[in-house]
Parts: sequence; C-alpha cells; structure tokens
Amino acid sequence: MPTAAEPLLQVRDLRTWFLTDSGPVRAVDGVSFDVHAGETLGVVGESGSGKSVCAKSIMRLLDEPARIVGGSILFKGRDLAHLDDEGIREVRGREIAMVFQDPMTSLNPVLRIARQLIEAMTAHGRFTAAAARSRAIDLLRRMGVASADRTVNSFPHQFSGGMRQRVMLAMGFSNEPSLLIADEPTTALDVTIQAQILDLLRGLNRDLGTAVILISHDLGVIANICSRVLVMYAGEVVEEGAPEELLTDPRHPYTWALLHAAPRIDAQAEDRRLITIEGQPPDPRAWPSGCRFRARCPFAVEKCAEHPELLPVAAGRAARCWVTQEGGSLHTPERARPVVAAPVDATPAAPILEVSGLQKHFPLPKEAFFERQRVLRAVDGVDLQVFAGETVGLVGESGCGKSTLARLVTRLHEPTDGKIVFAGTDITHASLSAIRPLRRRMQMIFQDPYASLNPRMTIGEILAGPLILHGIAGDAAAARTRVAELLDLVGLPGQSVTRYPYEFSGGQRQRISIARALAVGPDFVVADEPISALDVNIQAQIINLMVDLQERLGLTYLFIAHDLAVVRHVCDRIAVLYLGKIMEVGPAASLFARPLHPYTRTLISAAPVPDPRVERTRRHVPMKGEPPSALNPPSGCRFRTRCPIAEERCTREEPPLLEAAPGQRVACHFPGRLT
Repeated sequence: MPTAAEPLLQVRDLRTWFLTDSGPVRAVDGVSFDVHAGETLGVVGESGSGKSVCAKSIMRLLDEPARIVGGSILFKGRDLAHLDDEGIREVRGREIAMVFQDPMTSLNPVLRIARQLIEAMTAHGRFTAAAARSRAIDLLRRMGVASADRTVNSFPHQFSGGMRQRVMLAMGFSNEPSLLIADEPTTALDVTIQAQILDLLRGLNRDLGTAVILISHDLGVIANICSRVLVMYAGEVVEEGAPEELLTDPRHPYTWALLHAAPRIDAQAEDRRLITIEGQPPDPRAWPSGCRFRARCPFAVEKCAEHPELLPVAAGRAARCWVTQEGGSLHTPERARPVVAAPVDATPAAPILEVSGLQKHFPLPKEAFFERQRVLRAVDGVDLQVFAGETVGLVGESGCGKSTLARLVTRLHEPTDGKIVFAGTDITHASLSAIRPLRRRMQMIFQDPYASLNPRMTIGEILAGPLILHGIAGDAAAARTRVAELLDLVGLPGQSVTRYPYEFSGGQRQRISIARALAVGPDFVVADEPISALDVNIQAQIINLMVDLQERLGLTYLFIAHDLAVVRHVCDRIAVLYLGKIMEVGPAASLFARPLHPYTRTLISAAPVPDPRVERTRRHVPMKGEPPSALNPPSGCRFRTRCPIAEERCTREEPPLLEAAPGQRVACHFPGRLT
C-alpha cells in the first residue's frame, strides 16, 4: 500500500502502440504522471491526442492491434502493465473502475439495472446477492435516482441519458474503488444534467476519498471539478499544472490555443469568429522531429526544430515548450486573430418563418385494452418568429421539444395543430408536391452527420444528389462543377469527391453535411446540434464556417444546441424551451445578462466557465428532480414542480408568453424575481 506521501498511481514513460500493417501507430508515446489518493486529475486535448487510449491502458482494456510496448503503470506498488489476466481482473472493477462516454455501450440492454449492479458487486466477492441488491438501491438513491427501489428493476432504455450515466457512476462506485476513470462522462448531456453529474463526482470524491481521472474536451468541466490538469497532444503530455494557473496563464501554445478556441458564457465577444488551430495533428505513424506542435504553432521559433522535454516553468507547473522554458510569454499574435467583419445593419427584415400555436402530439400504443389513449405532447403550443438574416438559438433540456420543433418547421413532421408560414406561404398542411419546391429554400443539418450520410455513396454522389433531384445541374459536368464549388466553400479538398463518409473525421463529416445543405442554395437552414460531441478546435472551425457562410450567402439559421456558451456566441436571439413550450425568448445579450425566467437562470448558472476563480464565485441555482413527463405535463406553469420560487398561483394558472422587457418575452408570473 502507498504511504500518504506516495502517489496512488504512477505512470512512467507509457507507450501504447497500434501495430498495424502500415506500421506502428504510436497513440501514447512516452506519457508520465502521478495521481494521489483523493485527487481529481483532468486530462484534456483534441480527439486523437491519446487521452482515451491512455485510460484504457491503465485499465488494460486494449483490443488488438493495440499493445503496451513500454513503460510502467504502478498502482499501489503493482505494475498493471505486466499483470496476468487473472491479476488484472482482481483490480479492474474492484480497485479501479471506469465510466465511459456512452453508457449504453456499457449497459446490457436486455438485463435489468438491478442485475447488472448486483453482478458488478458479487463478481468480486465483496457482497452477497441480498446485500448487493440493498446496496444497489442505496447507491441509486445517492446518485439522485427517484424511487430507486422501483426503478432498479427497469431496463436501460427506460432511462434518460443522464439517468443511465448515474447508473454507470453507481456501478463504478459499487465496490468503493480507490480510483475512478471517467472518460467524457458529460459529453452531449444537457447543462443541468452535466452539473448534477459533476456534483455527484465531487461529492463522492470528497466523501469516499476516491481519486478521479476525468477526461474531457470541455475546459469548463475541467475548471469546475479538477485539482490538477494534464494537457495531451500527439501522444504526449505538453503541459501540467493546477487549473487556477493553467487555464488563466497557459505556458504551452497548444493550451493557449484551446482556451482561445472555446467560447465563454461570460465573455463579451467582439466578433463571432473564434481563434482556431490551423492544420491537422501530425500522423502518429511518423511523429515529426522537434516539437510536435510546431507546424500549427503561432509562436514557433527556430529552436522548436529540437524536441523539447516536459520541464518546470513555474512552481507546480511544467510545459513542453522552448518559448516559455526560456522565459517567453504567450500573447495573441496578429496571424492568430480572427478577422473582424464589417458591421451589418441590425434592423430586422421581414420574418422568413412564423409559427403560431404549433403542436405535435404523438399517440402512444395502449398498454391495456380499456386504457385511455396516451398522448406524448412533444411540442405543445409554440409561437416563434425568425427574421431573415438572423440566427435564432433553441435551448433546453433533452426532451423539451427542440428537435421535434425543427422537424416541424421543415415539414419533416406533420403538425397536430397550429400554423407554419414560411416566406409568406402557409405550409402547415402542404402536400409533398407543394412542399418540394420550398425544400430548395429550407434545409437541415442533423446532429449526427454519419447517420445522415449514405455510407455506400461517395461524397461526390452525396452532394450531387440534391442537384439532380431539384433539376439544378443541367448535366453531369455542371454537377461536378457545383460539387467542387461546395467542397471549396466548406474548406474540403477537391479529391474528397471519390472518398466515402467513413474516411473522414467527425468535423469533416459535419462540413460535408453543411455542404449538402447548401447545395440547393437555401435561404433558411435548421442546424440541429451541429457541434455536439466535437472537440474544442473542430467546434470553433464549424462555428467560424457557419458565420462566414451566413455573411457571404445571407443565410438565416435556426440553431439548436445544449452548449450555452456556443449559443451565446453565435445567436442574435434565443428561445428557451421546456416541456414543449417556450419559457423565454429575447436578444442573446439581454437574456444572458438578465434572464427573467427561473428556468433560463438555472440553465445559465449550470453552464461552467473555464476559469476556476470565476467558477467558484458564481451563483449556481439548484433545480429539483427530473423534468415531468410530456405524457402528463403539470397543470399551471409547467416548470413549477422544479422551480425555487413557485407559489400557489403557479399551480392554478398557466402564464402566457408576454413582453416583460424590451424585446424580451417570458412565460412567468414573477419575471426576474430569481435574478
């Protein structure tokens, strides 16, 4: 056992390679770090930097052709890198547990939650089946799962994403491990669920003394919970330090670039463009000589041709950079500054989209013959205008109706009631033949580009499809010319036409989806979570691309996202949805400066800021429980069951959406009281 002064985990010169036919892919190439008991260590970096491979190496969860080819992983004095299968099984789950990004990849969909939790405990012989069941219920209750004694018998698909992640955390803590590795546990979750998961991690770390390694690309999450941070790039650690210093005074250009690429919810942006890291990470089969970040670094000097070591640059700080090791500072160079666009006329044009009283109800099958028909009220009376040339953001928790509303206004869903007017034409119940000509003017970018791109078609065929369908390209030559223009428009090389979707990264596939949406020359684009689960730099590139295209082509956006910092950065106005209704709508600057609805205030307070000093002084507004079911929304105000200022009137009357400040409408009996 380690003494109080010794690290719980010591990783030294870890090298994990993928031994492929085209040569070794050196995913983790000389990583060293310590984790002490009770510490929370954050690991950040772009996709492909080696974060997850490093975590799986510690857990010995590598699949062929991955292999640990060098280094040591000392945990409580034992080298995990050289333990046999039986020895690592004793450690895995009992002493070290791991929570993965997508809980559905770890939960068996055909087994009840109770059985999976019980098995995790009885497999290591620490609990009997009866004791394990009782502990499973206690753990779920501690994780904030309502009616744990009943829901423990549910299947994974009956839980929301946040609830499934709570189950995974309960499983991770079930054997009271000394170390928990959480790999992107909050990616793609709502800000409120993310805040709850972080509170759980913080509380369990404090109460049980469990050390945590938290992998994330969200710098706000890292600032919120971590006591020390590692920054990884190209298979190695490039900077290490406490978040108070590392996130405010970075000593490596890569850390500096990540911070400048991330929009902040508390920032007053001078321009909608973000600073991005140009180029691509180097090929892990042949790392470049010298500094591996040199080709993308705006601060590179001649000495960067030599490979720097990870050396101290201040007390408790280390960086792999010649500039800061020799006393230099990192300031914003001119070639890294975004080009500020010329000011545009802020006077709104005529509405391109108007919806009033819009509803979409989904009838559900009866569970019994005499049962009353059940109806899911996904969208339940929405009034909204979108003016030409503006960007309107839609925010809210999962299940609030954002994506359903997006599919209604593009007429991918037939409305149950209400009215949709697009460009002066009522399309509420327009036939397919009537709506087809308008498809040229309205397009949609979906959340998962891979799911919306045909894997059997080349990119050229995918982009040419809309041109042929709408008769835009007169012949094959004209189609090829237009496809080349589209690829150039979104910053992809011309040779991409012969490649398939699987040959591209997530960010590149999203660019392809944008190109397909622009192929027919639309006026109005609905972007449904276009940057979800992308790392910071790719996210910044997509944001800049969408801003550039809007200014060049005069596009109008309906922008759906759960990342409030991004919405604050790119949107002119924001509509906040809850249980199928708009709670508040207004200019982005006004809404974030003084939210008038308690739900809006709660969402904003839950969004983390990538500065520990600011984060610790912010007022966080707690929200009770899970959202009510859209099958049976509460009477009166729909938010009243979770609202900290609800009164009797909120139960009796449903508040209308009325103007409470210039340009700002809110559905609340007591607007601004919580603020």
